[in-house]
Amino acid sequence: MGRYTPRDILVLLLIAGLFIWYYGGRSFGSPDQFIIFIAALIVAITFHEFSHAFVALLLGDATAKSLGRVSLNPIRHLDVFGSLSFLLVGFGWGKPVPINPYNMKSVNPLVGAAITALAGPTSNVVLAFLATIPVRLDLISGSGYDVQFIRQLIMINILLAAFNFIPIPPLDGFSLARLVLPRSVSGILEQYGMIVLLALIFLPQFLGRQVNILSQIMRPIQAVIQSIVFVGL
Repeated sequence: MGRYTPRDILVLLLIAGLFIWYYGGRSFGSPDQFIIFIAALIVAITFHEFSHAFVALLLGDATAKSLGRVSLNPIRHLDVFGSLSFLLVGFGWGKPVPINPYNMKSVNPLVGAAITALAGPTSNVVLAFLATIPVRLDLISGSGYDVQFIRQLIMINILLAAFNFIPIPPLDGFSLARLVLPRSVSGILEQYGMIVLLALIFLPQFLGRQVNILSQIMRPIQAVIQSIVFVGL
């Protein structure tokens, strides 16, 4: 996506401001809860995109590094529309991390691309597990802001991981499916995957939640992730 013009930024800020004013107070109960949700969302997306860039660099591809993406600075990773989408429909995305798997000398390009892609949702599982440590060590209790933030961080990371593990392009999980699918099949999926994904996301908005196929696909993935994150609790 190209750079935003000052006019684009102003319009987006106005939309975001109206959205926060209307949606935040109604759906999150209070502005405080909404701010906590936004903070946890920023941490989750930033860590996800950083992990893509970092693993690509470890494998020998410095494309993302040259663009400043091996960073924990949220500004380098957040996508305005992706973040608003997460708020509107519960699914969103960060700014895609550019990679060149042919720069990865130690692995096959397809394998390198898969490892780099899966690093994103895997990092969210790891971050969700790490977020449970204060609970495991009884370092937090009650319902203060710290507890609310930890809960939101765990929930968002689990959802983000489950969503991105789905093997539909352009999601990260497709990189694993591409290793085993015939090239003709993967080519068709790459061509129409975004249309399929958007249909799955917005279908419940028009036909009701009983037609939420995406949630049904995510449910078993989410269950596995939760068993890892909450193991021993």
